[in-house]
Amino acid sequence: MEQPRGGVLPPKLILAFSSVLIVIASWFCGRADVALACAATYALTLATLSAVDSLRRLVNGRFGVDVLATIAIVAALIAGEVWAAFIVGLMLATGEGLEKYASWRARKDLRQLISTAPTRALIARADGAPEEVGISSVRVGDTVLVRQGEVVPVDCVLLDASIILDEASLTGESLPREVTRDQDVLSGAINLSGLCRMRAVRPEADSQYQRIVELVAQAANAKAPMVRLADKVAGPFTLVALAISFAAGALSGEWGRAVAVLVVATPCPLIIAAPVAFAGGISRAAREKIIVRSGAALELLSRSRTIAFDKTGTLTSGAASVVSVRCASTLTPDRLLSLAAAADSVSSHVYADALRRASAERTVSTFARETPGVGVEALVEGHRVILGRRGFVCRESPQAPDDSADRPGVSVVYVRVDDGPVDEILLADPPRPNARATIHVLVNEMHQRVLMLSGDDEETARYVAGEVGITSVYAPCTPAQKVAIMRSQPDRPAVMVGDGINDAPVLAGADVGIVVGGRHATLASEAADIVLLRDDLADILRAREHAQRTVRIARQSILLGISMSLILMFIAAAGLLPALAGAWLQELVDLSTILWALRTASPSRHETVRQRGDVAASAVLSPTPAPGLSGGG
Repeated sequence: MEQPRGGVLPPKLILAFSSVLIVIASWFCGRADVALACAATYALTLATLSAVDSLRRLVNGRFGVDVLATIAIVAALIAGEVWAAFIVGLMLATGEGLEKYASWRARKDLRQLISTAPTRALIARADGAPEEVGISSVRVGDTVLVRQGEVVPVDCVLLDASIILDEASLTGESLPREVTRDQDVLSGAINLSGLCRMRAVRPEADSQYQRIVELVAQAANAKAPMVRLADKVAGPFTLVALAISFAAGALSGEWGRAVAVLVVATPCPLIIAAPVAFAGGISRAAREKIIVRSGAALELLSRSRTIAFDKTGTLTSGAASVVSVRCASTLTPDRLLSLAAAADSVSSHVYADALRRASAERTVSTFARETPGVGVEALVEGHRVILGRRGFVCRESPQAPDDSADRPGVSVVYVRVDDGPVDEILLADPPRPNARATIHVLVNEMHQRVLMLSGDDEETARYVAGEVGITSVYAPCTPAQKVAIMRSQPDRPAVMVGDGINDAPVLAGADVGIVVGGRHATLASEAADIVLLRDDLADILRAREHAQRTVRIARQSILLGISMSLILMFIAAAGLLPALAGAWLQELVDLSTILWALRTASPSRHETVRQRGDVAASAVLSPTPAPGLSGGG
């Protein structure tokens, strides 16, 4: 996985700034000879560095825009046109600097979002006393103590009777899972029960979380290099420029014309226009809470053909919500939710927050006792309320309901008030409200092939896929299988959209990786090319529209610059344009292409209309309270 670089400015740009300062200082001191010598030294040094870079790319089968610029610098120096060579060199360094800055700026925003994995672990010493150690110090056979809410540091087996784990970041399953004695517990899972004891079975380096990190690096290194938009045009443009230059010199016998043609043919529109367009596009996207790591990501996203989604936390909300209430007692669903939420208010269990969010009333229990991982017994407004797992709630009930749910991916919280019958509250991780509409636009308007890759069981994955309109489903998938599936897709570029640790390898290996809700992601944000900070699935559509507009303007800028350069090349070939004058006219060409490319930094007409519509809608629409839940008797 590519690591962020420590500095912002590349060496060529630092060299350019230093040379410009020396040249200006020399002119003010009346030493034109020193200024000329500095300009010549800078041009020669930059030409040497660019030639080395160009040869390295050519060996790897890549033709870059700097080839023609290097030829122009050398030709200008040979012809004695030092200032023309100096100006061309400045343009070459500036273009590279803009690309580096845009990439650094995106990484700077991302580094503020990324947190680290656990580095400490609590183990039991031989005398039974707890001791906190570095995670790398945990050995196979050590007894590991994991408190409620903590992340399991290394792969273990459970020593206690049972616990409840949140494995959403590892498997993609948003609903918690019960683990019993001697079952495996993978590193990265979150303990939802009380303090528990585990036995380490693998060291940190061989545990699940570390294997995912290594898989991210492998997937990133295996990704094919991206050919930049400007590099695609550079080859044909270079051949045309060299042909016109040679013809001008050979037919006229004045090789100064050939040098003038090369100077005005310097691909500054390619060097400058595309980086400016992409830098402006990345900046504009950042204002829309869409963080883009590089221009290459925008270019690939603009012509994507396949988009794959993770299920949990991406297409779904990633958290349990109340979907139904079954009342066998005389209580209404709203009253049952109120009592259950009050009883569970002392609990940190994943379902407690869902109950509190579903309850319209804010009742407080006067007494509550929790059995971690099992249930809660509380006194609420004089009522004895028991809720939790079926065995805990139904131990005193002669008639217990069936331990079943209506559909896949549904969990049941059983509730008994006083000595009445057992009621049921059904919870699930529902699809995001705009998931189906987003998929519809991708398939029918953007003509994308849409897939679902899920670590959850196949039945649940297919149910959610049907809810949002996806027909192609791969489940259950390990992180490595997700990477293999994305690599095998025939319609490319292929985009992966995910949110959790288990998605990090496939995000790094896909042509473009997109993280939804990057403020809450960790390793996934580091592996992705694009991070959507708003946690809004519709931002995928906005990101792709933004990418298409950025690439369109970049191409227009390149075409504008090349057209103007071709006109100047023919004028220079006719002997009507000296090299130095051509260099300054080339600056006007650059200015024109830059101003056109900067349009990516401003909102499009479509965005302006949409923003006005959003403001108008928010002014006339007022939020309405959620309707009460109803249930069967």
